[in-house]
Amino acid sequence: MVVTGIFCDGVGLKSPSKSAAIHMLSTDPMSIWNQYHLAHTILDALSVLQDSPNSARLIAGGTDLLLDIQQGRHSPVDILVDITHIPELNCLEIRQDSLFVGAAVPLNRIAASPLVRQHAEALVEACSLIGGPQVRNTATLGGNVAHALPAGDGTIALVALDAQVEIAGPGGLRRAPILDLFQGPGINTLDPRLEMLVGFYLPKSGPNQGSAFARVMRPQGVAIAILNLCGWVHRDGERIADVRISIGPAGPTPQRSPGAEEILRGKIFSSQILHEAANGLLAGARLRTSPHRSTAEYRKHVSEVLLAEVVEKAWERAGRKNE
Repeated sequence: MVVTGIFCDGVGLKSPSKSAAIHMLSTDPMSIWNQYHLAHTILDALSVLQDSPNSARLIAGGTDLLLDIQQGRHSPVDILVDITHIPELNCLEIRQDSLFVGAAVPLNRIAASPLVRQHAEALVEACSLIGGPQVRNTATLGGNVAHALPAGDGTIALVALDAQVEIAGPGGLRRAPILDLFQGPGINTLDPRLEMLVGFYLPKSGPNQGSAFARVMRPQGVAIAILNLCGWVHRDGERIADVRISIGPAGPTPQRSPGAEEILRGKIFSSQILHEAANGLLAGARLRTSPHRSTAEYRKHVSEVLLAEVVEKAWERAGRKNE
């Protein structure tokens, strides 16, 4: 596509006029968008979403949205609002008692971050497995979460890590538990004309705490996990003081496993308690047969293997943090 207009970016908290800040692109009917806006502030991006008479969508990496449009799973977009230059969305830092990861931070930066490895090793593992190196150079954690797939790798890790999402909207910034963000397969609860993800707050990892992520994939073809699972453990000697387990796809949305958590919490760590926890995991999971990925029976088998793997690894990591 050929740019036919002149771009003029917005500066400061007051958003510029939309017409002054938009690339006017080719009107070729094969185009998947008509206009492109590079936002430099949160208010700038929100104003374009709110003021656009036609469809406007946020874009960062674009690895999901553009493919969906090209393959007919999403209608063409009038305005793409690029949010990769908004400073708040690119932060990766400690804020008081939390690790903050901006929604536009690329996956490769998260995977390579010593800070994330220190406080959220499971998130490093999950982000390292998404796509290939070129995809991870572009794709963002916010995009992975906003796509709302039941088995999104980054999402499943954030759920077990007890993340909160920061959302910008007409009333300013607000926080919500990450599970409040999902409504159904590929459907999040954000208002696309009024709201956007800013980032994620994860509790800092303390002594005797560790996390791990694992998944099973088909060797070829479909890039979505057959099953993925994440665990966070807080140990007290040989006892599991606290635990969080997340799994996908085990229903229409990403989810925790309260059944497995209840069995593990407060117990002495052992292979027997892991086996019992697997039964608790299966009792609450809706594992189904997918013609493109796996049978329900295979997923049930894999779930016990993955649960043991991530809990054992998180347990070991929690022990190292006390050395």
